[in-house]
Amino acid sequence: MGYMELDRRGAELLFQVLTEREEKASVAIASNESFSGWTKTFTDPRLCAAIVDRLTFGGNIIETGTDSYRLAQTRARAEHAAG
Repeated sequence: MGYMELDRRGAELLFQVLTEREEKASVAIASNESFSGWTKTFTDPRLCAAIVDRLTFGGNIIETGTDSYRLAQTRARAEHAAG
């Protein structure tokens, strides 16, 4: 979540999926963006708040706080090439 802006219809469809799955099945979402930054992805603030509400109600938020695996690999290759 957070890589591309969703148009209103896409955001509405995602909201419908989350609403249908609520209390029935698990949903896993990964994002490098904090919830406050999701307004870039979901340009309608009310719809963004509703999606965050659906995802967080009764859910578990796991913050890894780690760098990207790809970024770490790129840095390691660059260091290896330089050294």
